[in-house]
Amino acid sequence: MMNTHYQILIIGGGTGGIMTASSLLKKNPKLQIGIIEPSETHWYQPVWTLVGAGTYDYNKTKRPMVSVIPKKASWIKDKAVSFDPEHNAVETASSRTYTYDYLIVAPGLKLDASLVEGLPEAIDKGVVCSNYTNPNHTWEVIKNFKGGTALFTQPPKPYKCGGAPQKIMYLADDHFKKTGVKKKTNVVFASASDIIFSVPEIAETLMNVVNRKKINVKFTHELKKIDSAKQIAWFKITSDFEEHNPISALEMHQDNGLIGIPYDMIHLVPPNTPPDFIKNSPLVDETGWVDVDPYSLQHKKYPNIFGLGDASNLPTSKTGAAIRKQAPVVVNNLIRLIELQKLSNKKYDGYSSCPFVTGYGKMVLAEFDYTKKFLPDPKLKRLLIKDSSKEHWRLWILKKYILPYLYWNKMLKGKEV
Repeated sequence: MMNTHYQILIIGGGTGGIMTASSLLKKNPKLQIGIIEPSETHWYQPVWTLVGAGTYDYNKTKRPMVSVIPKKASWIKDKAVSFDPEHNAVETASSRTYTYDYLIVAPGLKLDASLVEGLPEAIDKGVVCSNYTNPNHTWEVIKNFKGGTALFTQPPKPYKCGGAPQKIMYLADDHFKKTGVKKKTNVVFASASDIIFSVPEIAETLMNVVNRKKINVKFTHELKKIDSAKQIAWFKITSDFEEHNPISALEMHQDNGLIGIPYDMIHLVPPNTPPDFIKNSPLVDETGWVDVDPYSLQHKKYPNIFGLGDASNLPTSKTGAAIRKQAPVVVNNLIRLIELQKLSNKKYDGYSSCPFVTGYGKMVLAEFDYTKKFLPDPKLKRLLIKDSSKEHWRLWILKKYILPYLYWNKMLKGKEV
């Protein structure tokens, strides 16, 4: 008969869930852990940018879920649908109820195309692409682009991987240059933000990249609607904006207070939201994300629940690098709680990182904490990288070769990186 009670129940078999389970079992192999995860496949999404630029094999970004679940943990191949934290219970799609002593919530987030009018019908078809949903289609679109307006959009926060909307644009621009279509192309970056990036040292480098590539940046442009038949993207302008490098006057449209930008290709990011079963649960704050203490990652209301990764309301960028620093905090606090009924003194400082690929063979690495202070990892010195806020070919090697290796062979196995 299948076990329905676990000492530790984990929701999610993504980076957060697997890393935490592996680390817990490394520290205490006797822990009884169940992982609720419906998917057969585990993806390493950080390299989807490179897939979308034709420089990484999509098939190498996935592994069977069974191969990454720690041997000593139980895989519950089901989907969590509701929580009853008062009774330490979780219900699944197959109408089973699982109970727990401690719960770790790490289900990731949901891409919700329905929040942009016309997007569900348009996404991943024709010249509309997104590395978030189908990086192979992105590469087809970039490869087949023959000139005109190449439009790249960035949604309001929060969304996963702070640099992803820009990285593919820099790579596409490089490709256009290489194939000779750049001279008849306007590359336009329409971002809902009012700055290129929140860490000043990185922002300075990125503005230099934008100027060098003559990219037309439109800040405070939030994508609201897409008309794929007419190839016009409609934006709400959220405040006075400044244009950088307007190459030529783009034919702008106006309708109901929205500004329309015609495109010949568009790369966009579907709005990122909490999964429905999280949003509708008693575990969230008023914005719908799991409500945890930003330093201990313990739930603010239920002390036997912890949250990490993209579904949590931590005020930092949603990245795998952030999870790398969050998981040890959850693990230490949980083990201390089990053994001594109190938390450890380990704290999460908001560390996250955004690797900004600025062209083929070039990268900048933004590492920062809650205060947006630039915090380069001292280990980068071993790679002979003096200043990771500047473009460097060795950082590209890190992104393309070293980080995927560390992910599959160290991080997911609960080893310190």
